[in-house]
Parts: sequence; structure tokens; C-alpha cells
Amino acid sequence: MRLGTRLMVECAGTGWLVFAGCAGAALNTGAPSPDWCLLGTPLAFGLALAVAAMAAARPGSAHFNPAVTIGYAVARRFPVRDIVPYLVAQTLGAIVGAALLAWIASGRPGFSLPISEFGVNGYGIHSPSDYALTSAFVIELVMSFAFVSTHLVMSCTPGRRRVAALATAAAFAAVYLITMPVTGGAINPARSTGPALLVGGSALDQLWLFWAAPMLGGLGAGACHAGLAARAGRRRAVVAETGGPA
Repeated sequence: MRLGTRLMVECAGTGWLVFAGCAGAALNTGAPSPDWCLLGTPLAFGLALAVAAMAAARPGSAHFNPAVTIGYAVARRFPVRDIVPYLVAQTLGAIVGAALLAWIASGRPGFSLPISEFGVNGYGIHSPSDYALTSAFVIELVMSFAFVSTHLVMSCTPGRRRVAALATAAAFAAVYLITMPVTGGAINPARSTGPALLVGGSALDQLWLFWAAPMLGGLGAGACHAGLAARAGRRRAVVAETGGPA
């Protein structure tokens, strides 16, 4: 698939992910309990990712997440020259998705973007449960590492690729269940950027963490995947040379 087409897929898929995932926080003011978002939002993000991944039908190059793109590049399964175009397309898509959601939400009487939840991420007093910066950074880094590792593993073989969309979507929902009380759930720098640009203020001040931690997690996952792949390759070479187990 040509780069231009892939970039359109990334832009549209990331926009859909942000719109569908953040809609629960932005639109569902009639939820019976504040805890609804702790379950509904992860489910919405997981289903949205499953739909986008199935529609793209390209487990190894449909990312919708800058951390995933970096992970694939470090793992030597994605061309370095395409990193910046992918990140730009993903971020633009997230902004468009968030802007569309804000326009729809503005139709509710009394809606005010700066004070609405709107799916923004934060730490300290802006964390859903007042978690400190260190806790927010560590959980975003670890969960990003886990999610990107799952993405890489599930796109390794034809058999895994057949269920990759469902597996990565389930992993995404799971990490959101874990991170929602701490940061509001990020794991995706583009997803964090769209709402933050519209809300402004502290959401923009704290946005650096939701780029730094997921990207470091993606880098780590890509490096580990590349190291394990190289080790497996050496073992296969030894087996082929000796005719026996390594």
C-alpha cells in the first residue's frame, strides 16, 4: 500500500479512536454513577481499536498510535523514513476527532469545554484519583511497553495476524482499565494531544508526560522484540549448521 494511502488510514483510524473512546466522558453526563467511565471508557477504546484495525486489515502497519510506530521502527519492522509522516497523520487525526466530539458536545446546554472532563489526561490534582507525577509516569511507561509488545508479537506470524485486531483491542481495553484511575488512560500520545489542545491550560502543561512515557515504553518494547528476534535467528542458524538443537 502506498504511503499516502497508509497515512490517510492512520489519520482516519486515530481520529475514530479518539472520537469513540473519549465520547463516554464528554457526552454521557447521564451515567448512573461516576464509576461508569472506569468501565465504559476502556470498553469504548477497545472496541474502537478493534474496528479500526479490522477495517485496515494490516496488523503490522496499522498503528493509530505514535508509541506503536516507534516500537515497530526500533524492532526494525517499519521504515525509519516513515516515522515522522505517521506521527503527523496520527496527531492530526486525533485533533480532528477531538474537535468533532467537542462540536457535538457543545450542543448540550451548559457545556463548557475547559471544565468538561473531555477525556483529558493528567497527574497530581488533575489525576482522577490524585496520583503523583511519578506514579503516572511509571504506569504509562509500563502499560505502553506491555501494549506495544502485544502489538509486535501478534503481528509476527500469519496465524497470529488473523486474530491480531481482537488481541490488541483486548490488551488496549485492559491497560485502560488499569490506567484510568491514575491518569485517565493515555498509552497513546496522539490520543492525549487532541483533547489537550482543545481544553488547554493544565492539560497542555502536563501533556509532555503523555508523550514521554508512552514513547519510552514503545522504544523499550521495540528494543526487546528486536533482541529476542536476533537471538531466535542465531539459534536457527546454529540448528541449520549443526543439524541439531542449539
